[in-house]
Amino acid sequence: MQKQTKTAGRGRTLRLTVTAMLTAILVVMAFTPLGYLRIGALSLTLLMVPIIVGAVTQGPAVSAFLGAVFGITSFIQCFTGDVLGSILLSESAVRTFIVCFVPRLLAGWLCGVIFSACAKRDPKKRWSVLVASISGSLLNTVLFLGFLALFFMNLTFTPEQSASLGGADTVLNTVIAIAASTNAPIELLVCAVLGSAVGKGVVVALQKIRN
Repeated sequence: MQKQTKTAGRGRTLRLTVTAMLTAILVVMAFTPLGYLRIGALSLTLLMVPIIVGAVTQGPAVSAFLGAVFGITSFIQCFTGDVLGSILLSESAVRTFIVCFVPRLLAGWLCGVIFSACAKRDPKKRWSVLVASISGSLLNTVLFLGFLALFFMNLTFTPEQSASLGGADTVLNTVIAIAASTNAPIELLVCAVLGSAVGKGVVVALQKIRN
């Protein structure tokens, strides 16, 4: 009984440690060039990578928490120079927060759920980590663009705002432009490769620690 208690305590400590480390990494990435690859007014985000790692090592609850952290940092970016975010913020702070926060929380949680479901059929994690990596990035893009279109469908940009966004004159056209551009596929590919590689590495390392 005492041995089981120690093992359980060690597992909780390890879980908290990994979660804290991933949170710190995510925050650092969010506020440094490590987290975003800027391309004009738009950007590729690598912030789903620590969330994917959390999903494959700690489960849906932790990946949802990390997704929430991502959402909060995304909202903060609206106050610190993000072009599209600042435009949305001037229209409605509440709707901007929802668009920034809810899709990231859902993407994190669903990534963890998908991995957990796949891992039951893939005990050695030969392909489930890759599936989680792809789904995490894809969900982040689809949910964000979907919420953006839903909450700001009728928002029209001024000529100055349109010029700063590369010519799109409405939110709907911006959503279509992002979805049709090379940004989304590149982000998906990068997150799939990094998430899969880092995720598998962390899984192996944690297994060694637990043993």
